[in-house]
Amino acid sequence: MFTKQRSIQSIYFYLILGNTLAVSFIWGIDTIFLLSAGLTNFQAFSVNAFFTLGQVLFEVPTGIIADKYGRRTSYLFGCLTLAISTGLYIFMWQIKGLFWGWAISSALLGLGYTFFSGALEAWLVDALKFTKFKGKLEDVFSKGQIVGGVAMLIGSICGGLIAQYSNISIPYYLRSAILFLNFLTAFMLMKDLGFNPIKTKSALNDIKKIFNTSLHYGFKNPPVRWIMLSSPFITGVSFYIFYALQPFLLKLYGDEKAYGIAGIAAALIASSRIFGGFITSFIRKLFKKRTDALLSGIFISGLVLILVGMASNFWLVLILIFIWGLIFAAISPIRQTLLNNLIPSSQRATVLSFDSLVGSSGGIFIQPILGRSADLWSYSTSYLFSSLFQLAALPFMYLAKKQNSKSDIIK
Repeated sequence: MFTKQRSIQSIYFYLILGNTLAVSFIWGIDTIFLLSAGLTNFQAFSVNAFFTLGQVLFEVPTGIIADKYGRRTSYLFGCLTLAISTGLYIFMWQIKGLFWGWAISSALLGLGYTFFSGALEAWLVDALKFTKFKGKLEDVFSKGQIVGGVAMLIGSICGGLIAQYSNISIPYYLRSAILFLNFLTAFMLMKDLGFNPIKTKSALNDIKKIFNTSLHYGFKNPPVRWIMLSSPFITGVSFYIFYALQPFLLKLYGDEKAYGIAGIAAALIASSRIFGGFITSFIRKLFKKRTDALLSGIFISGLVLILVGMASNFWLVLILIFIWGLIFAAISPIRQTLLNNLIPSSQRATVLSFDSLVGSSGGIFIQPILGRSADLWSYSTSYLFSSLFQLAALPFMYLAKKQNSKSDIIK
């Protein structure tokens, strides 16, 4: 069983590595890519909002697919959908397409991501429980975060440099190619363990049953509900921080064509993700409850964003963004463990997808608002506003703490 557990974790880390490497090729240049197509800041972040809208619309349906037909099936659909929709994104850039064309393309990218969200995580947890895993889930999730951070570091730096010295569309071609390769890898290695896909004649009744039961264990479950309701503010802000960082740093640097700097900006977030994964176990030891760790992380990172908005020095902003990303990365595995311990296996993928849906919904209104504030005033001002949105998550996390769930206790 121990060998099987190691194999499951290795596959999980490998799939994170391949997937993150593929998608991170464009993370350092995506906003610049949109702006180079003639879009304004408001339009660019509205396009990103349609990406988020696509996630919101398809999160629960694709989560149900993972719970009914298998996590592996959902993951494979994700690889194909994201690769094809990235190709459509390239086409829109080539023809200098209209805003609504970009919006549709971005929504389809969101669809691709929804097949991933919840599926791989649910696959891992089910497989480990099936093999009677006795370790701590935080440790596995934090290692996965480190692996993803390394992949993001490599992909974002390479993507920025490739865009600078060749063509800004080349990283998008590479992204599609690697996603197709990852599809083949997952097809051969990923097997559902500890979960039996539902096989009955009435698919509609099965879907309805899964959805209703998932609501019961999700939004109708008080500790899960309050954790979910905090996520629109945190997730919406994180989307904006990441994508606005590219043009923001280029302005501070003084050269808006230095795409390599944009890649380094994404690499900075990747580095914070790596180090955050390393310190998760240390952070866990400082608190008796997981919600206390989450409350502290949200509060401190909100203060850091205020400092970012007040800073005007390129290097100082880099340091502050690294600290913000470090805190965000360190508390993420703690949140993942808390949620997974509150959700039964048969509804895990759907509830996790529903959580992702609620979080992504914040990006629909937060990104355009902050993007518009950058157009009207400055990126610095938009970062000050972003801190207010993030701090708005605190009351909901406090209500989650008041539920005193057993899963909240750190053992």
